[in-house]
Amino acid sequence: MLASEMTETTGLLRAKLTEGLSPERLEIEDEGHLHAGHAGAREHGGGHYRVTVVSSAFEGMGPVARHRKVYALLEEELKTRVHALALTTLTPAEAQLR
Repeated sequence: MLASEMTETTGLLRAKLTEGLSPERLEIEDEGHLHAGHAGAREHGGGHYRVTVVSSAFEGMGPVARHRKVYALLEEELKTRVHALALTTLTPAEAQLR
């Protein structure tokens, strides 16, 4: 995967999560370079992402429901561009405690 493709994927993830969750904080880290050589890893990185989302959209939801919400927003990318997704999903109040 070329650097431009990684930037494009990160941009797509950012746009979809911003539109769907109106986050107070959104961090997306491409960790593809850490997974070189294992099944599903892409030759030039990409495919593996660590995402932290702080959003009031998660109020009243448990961890599994929060992750399902993110997966639903990124459904197409999970089928095509994203091999692994590590999620931290917090409400604003939870984020203040960290």
